[in-house]
Amino acid sequence: MTTSDADLSKAPVADPAEYNAFFPSAYSLTKYVGPKSDFGDAEYPNPYTGGRWKVLLIATEERYLLTQNGTFFSTGNHPLELLLPLLHFDAAGFEVDIATISGNPVKFELWAFPAEDAAVKAGFEKFLPKFKQPLNLSEVVQNNLGPDSDYIALFVPGGHGVINGIPSSELVGESLKWALDNDKYIVTLCHGPVFLASLLAVGASRDEYPLKGYEITVFPDALDEGANLEIGYIPGRLVHLVAKELEELGLKVLNTGITGQVHQDRKLLTGDSPLASNNLGKLAAPLLLEEAGKS
Repeated sequence: MTTSDADLSKAPVADPAEYNAFFPSAYSLTKYVGPKSDFGDAEYPNPYTGGRWKVLLIATEERYLLTQNGTFFSTGNHPLELLLPLLHFDAAGFEVDIATISGNPVKFELWAFPAEDAAVKAGFEKFLPKFKQPLNLSEVVQNNLGPDSDYIALFVPGGHGVINGIPSSELVGESLKWALDNDKYIVTLCHGPVFLASLLAVGASRDEYPLKGYEITVFPDALDEGANLEIGYIPGRLVHLVAKELEELGLKVLNTGITGQVHQDRKLLTGDSPLASNNLGKLAAPLLLEEAGKS
């Protein structure tokens, strides 16, 4: 006798490593996690070979996200949202520097890893040393950002873990301000766009918020307020709703669902969910190659 998806539990699964912390339910993972990703179209016949331009990736080092009912969601970076764009940047010839706020290891939602995806597995293993020993963002801000920086783009992937600390970080705010002041590409998706709020941490005024009026795609609050609770993907309502908070800053959210939608508004590139991971890489990498060709 086989077990159907409908027979699987919708109760979040206890994480034994932390008090009152939970992984997504078995049922929810059947809805959100497949054995393979849609990674592809990462062939770039004329990759960047100049040796200078790099991408700065800011990942979360936070595992546990406190919810309204006092439970913790055991989260981190979503592996597809980080790895698929990263693999496109790598295939296009760009080195990628990986940093966290304090230099602690990158945290992943490994329960979302596509178990049968050889390309994603190989990419994870290739960059594992950088995930385990990332750069300290304070040193990057102090030593590597400025008008003559070697970074061509700033990339912040999603996963609910990004909500922890990153939007309120002065270091992240300084990095984003640098990217805007120096006309760099900014790449983010799913819950990652919440990092755009970090400009408030470095003194941006809500009335004169520099990204006001920009159009973005982002993970819909309706899912975190509805289906994600109903199927046990998250153990409680979120304290911070990403789309709502960004709309309050004056950004315009284009999507209401998750279809893999990506969007470019000037040099801000966004995607709606893990479904957009490969699409975002396909959008961003050619733009970075074009930008690199100007110098």
